[in-house]
Amino acid sequence: MKNKLLSYNEAMEKRNRYTSKFKTKVVLKTLREEQTLNEIAGKHELSPVMLSRWKAEFLERASTIFEKKTHEADKLKKEYESKQEHLEKLVGQLTVEVDWLKKKSGLK
Repeated sequence: MKNKLLSYNEAMEKRNRYTSKFKTKVVLKTLREEQTLNEIAGKHELSPVMLSRWKAEFLERASTIFEKKTHEADKLKKEYESKQEHLEKLVGQLTVEVDWLKKKSGLK
């Protein structure tokens, strides 16, 4: 059987994509140190190098969990409320227009 080189697209299709939830679960197992990194990687069919990267990234970003991001959250909340208000006005306007059209056409 010949070895076939995969195109970039084929390689990307075969590439596993892991959820953040899965990555967190596996990294937390490594931090508990109940098993070696190689054992955990083998159990989950992962590369130990990849698991080491996940762990390093997790530890690097851990401090951001406790940061206050109220400015960004407030901005998103205001945008959401503004859109909500606009949509409520639009629904009200359209309701009035539909009622007026029904009345004019004699359907009501």
